[in-house]
Amino acid sequence: MMLDAVVGVLDGLPRSDHEIVCVNDGSSDATLAVLKDACAQLSNLRVVNLSRNFGHQAAVSAALEHSRGDVVLVIDGDLQDDPSVLPAFIDEYKRGADVVYARRVDRPDGFIRRIGYSIHYRLLKAISDSPTQVQSGDFALLSRRVVDLMNAMPERQRYLRGLRAWIGLRQVGVDVTRRERIAGQSKYSLRALTSLAFEGIFAFSRLPLRIASIMGLITVVAGVLYGLYVLVSRLSGDPPQGFSTLALLQIGFSGMLLLVLGVIGEYVGRIYEEVKQRPVYIVDTVIESGSRDG
Repeated sequence: MMLDAVVGVLDGLPRSDHEIVCVNDGSSDATLAVLKDACAQLSNLRVVNLSRNFGHQAAVSAALEHSRGDVVLVIDGDLQDDPSVLPAFIDEYKRGADVVYARRVDRPDGFIRRIGYSIHYRLLKAISDSPTQVQSGDFALLSRRVVDLMNAMPERQRYLRGLRAWIGLRQVGVDVTRRERIAGQSKYSLRALTSLAFEGIFAFSRLPLRIASIMGLITVVAGVLYGLYVLVSRLSGDPPQGFSTLALLQIGFSGMLLLVLGVIGEYVGRIYEEVKQRPVYIVDTVIESGSRDG
């Protein structure tokens, strides 16, 4: 269904010399078999079959690295992003845009998810050290120049919409309405979405570290002030007493210390993943049009 929709849009373009790159990210259903059949029928399809599930961002990275066109459209396979907006993307590209991304003005997600998305994008925009695009996903048209730049970036933990915005150049948003998923259940669990959100925050902002430093400074100042209060109270003959006060102070300072260590740990963990220099993904087979086997 996805291929039919995309092919229908591409064939309707004035210039229809195109290729389609599909990435099978370790699917456990019949996706690979369906793609093999499609390769036997279509003349412009390439299937990149990964050795296991590496995650959405790794799969998109694989698609970008295996694309060869002057212009690349990134789209998920669930048809929540409507391929029929491609002509509008191309119009903006012809006007000089290097990136044309979908700005989601409406989405079918539940209330809690919509609130979560809204908070994440606005928080990221507020604290990011680089430009951000509110309510945008990976659905976008990229010039060859942008694709090459993204492929050259060495990050192993990739937040592609952030990398895309970080590049700069001329980037234009097109308002789109995200549709309901056509079939199946999304593999993007709440845990995966939360992990991606943290990836964007920690990859493009040092503010959490600054906040940790500020919290430490506040703690030191509060400790000094409380120490002066205890000293003055003792000299005046009325020292503060009570186990409850001591326990609350201990709990508060311990919690703040653990929070600061957690923030530092997030950055250290990402450094650890980067220095291992493992590949973002591993390709099992690449299947070209005209064949059924890789």
